[in-house]
Amino acid sequence: MAPIVIAKSGGDPDFPAKLTTQVIVCTVIAAFGGLMFGYDIGISGGVTSMDDFLIKFFPTVYVKKHQVKENNYCKYNNQYLQLFTSSLYLAAIVASFFASMACKKFGRKPTIQAASIFFVAGAILNTIAKDLGMLIAGRLCLGAGVGFGNQAVPLFISEIAPAKYRGGLNICFQFLITVGILCANLINYGTSRLHPNGWRVSLGGAAVPALFLLIGSIIIVETPTSLIERGKKDKGLETLKKIRGVDNVDKEFEELLHATELAKQAKHSYRNLMKRSSRPQLICGTILQVFQQFTGINVIMFYAPVLFQTMGFGGDASLLSAVVTGLVNVLSTLVAIFTVDKIGRKKLLVEAAIQMLIAQTIVGAILAVHLKSTNAMPSNYAIFVVILICLFVSGFAWSWGPLGWLIPSEIFPLETRNAGFFFAVSMNMVCTFLVAQAFLSMLCSMRSGIFFFFVVWIIIMGTFAIFLLPETKGIPIDEMNERVWKKHWFWKRYFDDGGDDDGKGDVEIQAKPEEN
Repeated sequence: MAPIVIAKSGGDPDFPAKLTTQVIVCTVIAAFGGLMFGYDIGISGGVTSMDDFLIKFFPTVYVKKHQVKENNYCKYNNQYLQLFTSSLYLAAIVASFFASMACKKFGRKPTIQAASIFFVAGAILNTIAKDLGMLIAGRLCLGAGVGFGNQAVPLFISEIAPAKYRGGLNICFQFLITVGILCANLINYGTSRLHPNGWRVSLGGAAVPALFLLIGSIIIVETPTSLIERGKKDKGLETLKKIRGVDNVDKEFEELLHATELAKQAKHSYRNLMKRSSRPQLICGTILQVFQQFTGINVIMFYAPVLFQTMGFGGDASLLSAVVTGLVNVLSTLVAIFTVDKIGRKKLLVEAAIQMLIAQTIVGAILAVHLKSTNAMPSNYAIFVVILICLFVSGFAWSWGPLGWLIPSEIFPLETRNAGFFFAVSMNMVCTFLVAQAFLSMLCSMRSGIFFFFVVWIIIMGTFAIFLLPETKGIPIDEMNERVWKKHWFWKRYFDDGGDDDGKGDVEIQAKPEEN
């Protein structure tokens, strides 16, 4: 594909680049991995609120759901029902480890292709499921797809994007996650009327974006970084010129060669990740995943229909409310795409933490006062709760959602990039699994207090963003150590002694001095 020019500048004047159609098309195709992820997040909550699905796989939950005096907060409390949702993330934890090795040995592109194959297999198994075992097996295949896709796609986009546009392009991954959630909510709203197999249509729909990614991944390029890393320097230079839209890429190519040489010296990427000089990136990359999941967002995204039914909405109304929050999620993510490279990562995170804190606190207070064990919440308060949840979702969608994937994909040097991003992805999956597996039980025991539990986390993560998270806007991906970490008031101490604890067995990795 010819590098048709869309924009004329690429950010850092040392690395001239244009925003080409090659980069845009590759980004959009790769980001369909996010659409698959989002679809699976959104589809599970709607399906688990469908009576036909519950009758076939979870009959005891169906009976509890329709008991007139059943506790509002406990009607969906079932470990197997939670396992249906959370098993996907358990598989993703394991898969992301193998995906990190596949990214390094075979490249980002084949790893993305493998993700799409896992997704197709999982969608087929779920569609034809005859018992709970087949259903969980399908979810495990989908989890493998999530592990491979979430490991490869953000790295792929960060490595092909010009520094000036890296944030906005990388957030296309999160944007399609939100589109996937919205599509899932819309499909659930329609299939809930298709008795008795509407749930099969919902679960089978995951195959559509997976097939698009599988076919589209044939035409995307491999990243120059990955090509050079695997000894294909000439092809790497050719690809770099193609995606940058200019011939003057010598300085960026030399930077990639230098980073690759350092990476080769560091033969044990996981061991090097434990070195003192790697701790700032490792801590920030993994803690962001913890914070992202403990905002409480997946309470909304996984179980929105269930949550709205708990608050007294009927089945159709709860699914429709989930569609509304999904639409807010999509539109708000667009805000991040167009502002993250202008405003910066840090300001978006801090503003959103304040916004989410206010929304969660008020929702918790309303539920504590107006939703008891067996009553229905007054309709005016229920509608107000939906509005507050939309406010919460919008804040997350332009900050902690997309930036939770963007920042870890851009902060690690090449010698620890695959290993570091594996830790970030796996931490995300661990926390997602914990929330998905525990939420319905926590809702039953903590009731409205569940929202205040997440409020505490929001306070902690907002404080972290203010004081400990550096700004990475517009910094070339292979110059982060010199221009970000070594100049940060707190993290620079990890580089003062040369960056190693004992110097035994590992190569001392020194970043290339910044040129004036």
